[in-house]
Amino acid sequence: MGLKYQCYFVSHNNGIEHEVAPYERPALSKGFLLPEDPLRLPEFHTCVGANEERLTPKWYKEHGIELILSTRVMSVDVRRNTLLTAAGETISYKFLIIATGARALKLEEFGVSGSDAENVCHLRDLADATRLVDLMQASTGGNAVVIGGGYIGMEVAASLVINKINVTMVFPEPHCMARLFTPKIASFYEDFYKLKGVNFVKGTVLSSFAINPEGKVTGVNLKDGSYLPADLVVVGIGIRPNTSLFEGQLTLEKGGIKVNSQLQTSNSSVYAVGDVASFPLKVFGEIRRLEHVDAARKSARHAVAAIMEPDITPEFDYLPFFYSRAFSFSWQFYGENLGEAVYFGDFSGTSFGAYWVHNGHLVGSFLEGGSKEEYEALAKVTRLRPTINDLSELERQGLSFVVTMSQKQSVLPIVDVGSSTLIDILEKPVYPWHAAAGVVVAASIAAFAYWHGRRRRRW
Repeated sequence: MGLKYQCYFVSHNNGIEHEVAPYERPALSKGFLLPEDPLRLPEFHTCVGANEERLTPKWYKEHGIELILSTRVMSVDVRRNTLLTAAGETISYKFLIIATGARALKLEEFGVSGSDAENVCHLRDLADATRLVDLMQASTGGNAVVIGGGYIGMEVAASLVINKINVTMVFPEPHCMARLFTPKIASFYEDFYKLKGVNFVKGTVLSSFAINPEGKVTGVNLKDGSYLPADLVVVGIGIRPNTSLFEGQLTLEKGGIKVNSQLQTSNSSVYAVGDVASFPLKVFGEIRRLEHVDAARKSARHAVAAIMEPDITPEFDYLPFFYSRAFSFSWQFYGENLGEAVYFGDFSGTSFGAYWVHNGHLVGSFLEGGSKEEYEALAKVTRLRPTINDLSELERQGLSFVVTMSQKQSVLPIVDVGSSTLIDILEKPVYPWHAAAGVVVAASIAAFAYWHGRRRRRW
């Protein structure tokens, strides 16, 4: 007898339930915001970003998956294997996969009111992106202030410029993408953004909005005393995982739901994936919680395999991976930015990169403007963590180091590289706005999937 599936898709963003099938969230800060040939559904339904089959509503129906939208799960009882929806319906399950993702941080959480103003935007779901597009179209030639210097901030700033809007970015760090970029890497992108007209205000945070009698923001007041006029404000100050349904029922760690190497929680019938999961990162021997779509995709695939074929599914062995695209740039990062950075390539051109060496081993790699083959080599060698005896020689070889080693398909032992890591930095408490925006990304959906043995009944 074949397995039957049922998926409930729920939103934790302003109480508005999703009314469309799951989609790839990274598209919202990229192609969706473009003024010409913008990306629209069904073009970015899951899992098109992984170059796999696009899961449209028709796909779910054809594969026997019952897809129920606009439904909020109000409570979960993991001991009884049941959950309760806002409609008063009780769902029983044999296996539950938690993919509730994360919510965008709001200014009110840092003592600043005004997030509900008509021209203040966040960017976490399709409704946010649609609203932002409408505001951009109404603000052509005007001024936009972007609060936050992370993924969302950098990608949205590029889109605003392309939409012919004047942009000022405000963040407290000394440079953009401070939790990932070195000053040298950041300066390359900042210099390009400045050429495009973007103004950077660093080392300060938003203190209040100037709001007119109609409830519209006309400007922002900064903590350093300066004032910026604004027709549009985009807030990208980070996210927090949606764990509230499971607090007190499942073990939590590092801000997420703790899982084992099969993505299984402290309850054997419950699994967690994506932004909400704190999982063993085998390559570094630590528990990590990663906020990126790649981790969400791969952890979800692994959890399903662990449920369907538990006897043959290996441990989840993930290499941290982050990427971004803005203007004509496209970069990828693997591993962790721990230790000494070794640069290579032409920082005055369009292709350059860096390695991070810690305790004599290469533990992280970054490349802008690489080819598919070069990125694959970067990932393969970073996972191997080869011994580096001469930093100057590594610099001299540059990208050819990973390309050559990848071709040889060397297999080296994994060694401990220490306890201070990128994710340790990400997980530390942040002062207002220090949560760089959108390390995004995140599970592309907020969802629950329930496998065989399920029963439905009404109370």
